[in-house]
Amino acid sequence: MHLVNSTTEKLRIILLLSLTMTIYQNTYAQENSPYSRYGMGDLVPGQNITNRGMGGISAAYSDYGIIGSPFNINLVNPASLGNITNTKNFSNTLFDLGFEVDVRTLKSTINTDKYKATNAVISYLQIAFPISSKKMEKKGTSWGFSFGLRPLTRINYKIEQNSRLNNIDSINTMYEGTGGTNQVNVGTGIRKIGKGKNKNEFSIGLNTGYTFGNKDLTTRLTLINDSVAYYKSNAEIQTRFTGLFVNTGLQYEMHLKNAGTLRLGAYANFKQNLTAYKTSIYETFGNDGNGGYITIDSVYKASDLKGKIILPATYGGGFTYRTKSNHWLFGADYEKSNWSDYRNYNEKDLVANSWTIRMGGEFYPVKFNSSSNNYWSYLKYRAGFYFGPDYIKINNVTRNNYAVTLGSSFPLSTPRFIQSRGEYVTLNTSFEIGARGNNQSLGLKENVVRFNFGISMNARWFQKRSYD
Repeated sequence: MHLVNSTTEKLRIILLLSLTMTIYQNTYAQENSPYSRYGMGDLVPGQNITNRGMGGISAAYSDYGIIGSPFNINLVNPASLGNITNTKNFSNTLFDLGFEVDVRTLKSTINTDKYKATNAVISYLQIAFPISSKKMEKKGTSWGFSFGLRPLTRINYKIEQNSRLNNIDSINTMYEGTGGTNQVNVGTGIRKIGKGKNKNEFSIGLNTGYTFGNKDLTTRLTLINDSVAYYKSNAEIQTRFTGLFVNTGLQYEMHLKNAGTLRLGAYANFKQNLTAYKTSIYETFGNDGNGGYITIDSVYKASDLKGKIILPATYGGGFTYRTKSNHWLFGADYEKSNWSDYRNYNEKDLVANSWTIRMGGEFYPVKFNSSSNNYWSYLKYRAGFYFGPDYIKINNVTRNNYAVTLGSSFPLSTPRFIQSRGEYVTLNTSFEIGARGNNQSLGLKENVVRFNFGISMNARWFQKRSYD
């Protein structure tokens, strides 16, 4: 009976994850961010919900649970996949699903105008499991594999501008943009534990997959005059793009004598050449009785013009230090992106090289491999911050992008159940409050409050058994 119930539960999980993937493909951002007009749009946080609670530190981060295997998947450095191991004679299959809700407030730095928008999207869906044999692990080598789907950027804005022209009266201009960039990824990582008393660990990983997306920008112009009826004009550029990507990473863990563990990490997201197809439309249009869009005359149209979009390389590195008691973890990252290399059909945009500094920490009350049954001991508490210039640079003015973060993990499985079966479900949360720009920024300042929620699950899959 237990086996039947367990199998049924796992089938439900598969169905839920499949449904989630389908919903993900049809989820669109609802925020109104004029910054997303430039480059590839607003950058979506690329870290796991756990890492976001610590300011986003990820280069050298590898999580450990009370069963000795990670509770979540590091989305930034694939080298950490080498820490996913077989424990207690079964395989650990990890499911990691993240959501985010952000509240954006646009404030004019010129007058008192303000606009507020709320947006909810799926942040990522990732699955990982060990593929190393027991023989490999006896020799100190573990090997992990993962695959998943996540967004990289979002484009969504709608801005209306009213002005006056001589001899015509008024002019209404509507700027609108939609789209974004997504990735399907496959990654692997190998860890080798050294010999000797300290048994330092070295890990290397590789992540590859498929980048795809679209960008649709329109400008609609309406001339308003009491005596003369002018045609409305529409200028629209639709671009779709696809291409392969490759990321790699390294981690090295040193067990310091009577002083805890120091882990160093580095990663590189290499430059991408995306194949793009662009359609340009210039036309006059009108509206039907229901407010629908009717093309009157196509002034110019060019379909599926082939070209390239070049995405820049990003490099990062950092460290984490975990105390000997396993209660405390501290870390820092530095990341740099060469956005000056960005090209869209050989054209530059209002973007510039950017860098980000991240710092954060975690407190875990329970001891490693503890047999305690106190639920509150298994909660993890996190805090951090990040700071750096935004990659969008308008009128040669740099806008800082910064936030303070908090986070926590809540086990949804009892400690005894985790210890006896090795299975768990954890709710990961994080909260960040930050801004892009300041009161001296030209035009707009954007305040962002982001709520992040993630579910991490470990399932006892790939194990042959006849009963529980």
